[in-house]
Amino acid sequence: MGLDYTAGCVNFRDVGAYINLILDKPVLPEGKLYRGGSIDYIKATSEIAHCNTIINLRKRADFEDFKVNYLHFSMANTIEKYDTSQNEVKRWLNAIIKTFESPELPYPALIHCLSGKDRTGIVIAALLLILGLNKASIIEDYLLSEGEVTTELITLAIDGMTPINDYFSGLNLDLVKQNLLS
Repeated sequence: MGLDYTAGCVNFRDVGAYINLILDKPVLPEGKLYRGGSIDYIKATSEIAHCNTIINLRKRADFEDFKVNYLHFSMANTIEKYDTSQNEVKRWLNAIIKTFESPELPYPALIHCLSGKDRTGIVIAALLLILGLNKASIIEDYLLSEGEVTTELITLAIDGMTPINDYFSGLNLDLVKQNLLS
């Protein structure tokens, strides 16, 4: 059975809440970073935790303008995003992660794509790698998403981004960590 996109933001969840449950300890602040799918049927930010930043990873813009900090990082659907070793994917990920260097980024932030699992899963995996989480925990978080998700796909993405300091060598990863954890 396919995902029902008319029922709200599919695969919507608080990344901090779930990571803290997975690790059984507080690692990431709750209520700061959210992930999900299409927001085409969302009519108010209250349905997406009153997010102040929306990061759209889909090819097209969202239908609704919620008057929040809106960032759009599209990539052609023909590119295999899970193969993070590709230069185009690396440039795309570096551009997205760079936004988290800014202490001015208004939180909470929602990262979303169509289903909230593929593009979103890769970006969340990158952020969790930067925070120093282990591969098994990142995979467990990814597998919580509904739809076609496999350990092999997210493992390909994670492996392509390691070592993480080399992959994001032009970014200040300490600043990204600081901003996500404060």
